[in-house]
Amino acid sequence: MADASIDLWAIDEVHVQQHGTACRMWVLPEIVDPVLLHAPTRKGVGYFGAVRLRDGLLLAVREPERFNAVTCHQFLRTVWRVAAPSRRRVVVIADNVSYHHARLHAAWCADRAPRFRLDFLPPDSPELNPIERVWKLTRRLACHNRYFPTLDVLITRVEHQCVPWRHGSDALRKLCAIT
Repeated sequence: MADASIDLWAIDEVHVQQHGTACRMWVLPEIVDPVLLHAPTRKGVGYFGAVRLRDGLLLAVREPERFNAVTCHQFLRTVWRVAAPSRRRVVVIADNVSYHHARLHAAWCADRAPRFRLDFLPPDSPELNPIERVWKLTRRLACHNRYFPTLDVLITRVEHQCVPWRHGSDALRKLCAIT
């Protein structure tokens, strides 16, 4: 982060469910462990996301199908299109999910070396990825303690939450600070 010639990005995916977010409620004191049942559904939406650590710029792209090597490659190309004009060296931090290591990325990354590098976190260490904090904040601000009658309402709410962060955010920069 101290080297001004490097743009450090953190990428990861998130799934947001229509039902099942944490809810806060008032209950009688004698009810020790209240249970709140949600409507049974598996409806949700996934997003690829990247946050630039120097200024808190968030890049979030909805993934309507599923996360795999092809969709991950498309997202890496999107990150490159956003990052390349700065003329800085781009280092992307990713977790160890298999499609981040896909052979599909190897030649593409090699073509952009040394201006682009994909670095991986140690296995089973999601807490080291700064974008995990962004996803937690997004869920808390957009989803928690809210009811979403349709999946479209949830999508609108999540994407509306991300709008102010598209051009950089001091709050996200501080949230993701690793120095």
